[in-house]
Amino acid sequence: MSIHYPIISVTGSSGAGTTSVRRIFEQIFRRENVTAAYIEGDAFHRYDRSEMKRVMAEEAGRGNHHYSHFGPDSNLFEELEETFRSYSKTGTGKSRHYVHDDKEAEEYGGAPGTFTAWEQIPTPTDLLFYEGLHGAVISGNVDVARYADLKIGVVPVINLEWIQKIHRDRSHRGYSTEAVTDTILRRMPDYVNYICPQFAQTDINFQRVPTVDTSNPFIARWIPTADESIVVIRFKNPRGIDFPYLLSMIEGSWMSRANSIVIPGGKLDIAMQLILTPMILNLVEKKRRAA
Repeated sequence: MSIHYPIISVTGSSGAGTTSVRRIFEQIFRRENVTAAYIEGDAFHRYDRSEMKRVMAEEAGRGNHHYSHFGPDSNLFEELEETFRSYSKTGTGKSRHYVHDDKEAEEYGGAPGTFTAWEQIPTPTDLLFYEGLHGAVISGNVDVARYADLKIGVVPVINLEWIQKIHRDRSHRGYSTEAVTDTILRRMPDYVNYICPQFAQTDINFQRVPTVDTSNPFIARWIPTADESIVVIRFKNPRGIDFPYLLSMIEGSWMSRANSIVIPGGKLDIAMQLILTPMILNLVEKKRRAA
């Protein structure tokens, strides 16, 4: 952790809503005149799209039917830790971009499914913002979590996560429900071993919970909306959190535990603004005082 070069990491599995959370952070950064460097978890995958398909097929041929993007064998955990470590000491480090589609191909160059070249993170910046799968991962000798000053977990309950993945992969990628189900089953061991444990390391978790029946996510016809959901916000250390203020400002909210507040799903944006803005400003003010 670093006063001079703070790091914020947002961790959540694919489809959890981390991209929407990034937009909220961008709004806060813009409003508060904070300059952030952005890195994406996809940049630290070990293989590009075609290579990953080849390696998965090879692993399946060896009888390993649980090889996934979630585990250490398919990610550059050491390089991610080194980027966090380097930024916390020097304010820069190496990263790259994973090109997802044709639009990003125009922006970054290179074909969809490939990586750009490694580059130094631009300087100067007020803080580093990470969004991806492994912002608080601890695996073997790697401890990414120790370098992040503010760790945010974004995770829907598991049935909702599956519904979101099924709908996204069917509508945007043309997969069948059976194919997506196979993917979910293949990822499950790595999800349990490398994704779930991170949410015990995070400072704040935002967990979306549907208030409609999702008991069989594989036949759900649509994704529950924000108005059909609640969000449970858990603080690892509730000391200093002004719960009465939050309850007064967020209509329909209540406390479920001494360290948890529950809000209507449609209030996530305002809740994050109220909770995260003072935390971000605290990091930046400490940095600027220490300069």
